[in-house]
Amino acid sequence: MPAAAALKVLIVDDQFSVRQMTRMTLEQLGIRNVYESENGKDALNKASVQPLDLIISDYNMPEMDGLALLRAVRGHPAVRKLPFILLTGRGDRELVVKAAQAGVNNYLVKPFTQVTLREKIEQVIGKLS
Repeated sequence: MPAAAALKVLIVDDQFSVRQMTRMTLEQLGIRNVYESENGKDALNKASVQPLDLIISDYNMPEMDGLALLRAVRGHPAVRKLPFILLTGRGDRELVVKAAQAGVNNYLVKPFTQVTLREKIEQVIGKLS
């Protein structure tokens, strides 16, 4: 049972407002160590040097989208087992199948609530205490 306050979470989204909303929701869940990236390339660099417990990444981003980031994470020895939740405005089956094939742990359709985010996180890493 992970202590929420000890978790280190990276939010990846090209929209500042979405990163801020996600950060606030995580903080309401008791998660204090929140890092941000505005694209997949920056996120992969941060994940490689900063110990993390979870990545929450948007799907639709410039430079490197969320699916490409997921594939890069799964192919990187240092972070390949890192839990990964894909955020998307699209709940379409094709994307979900591609993400599952690439090794996503869970996905979340925007907009989401605090309750939904907590459920998705707990399905991936266990109950937050």
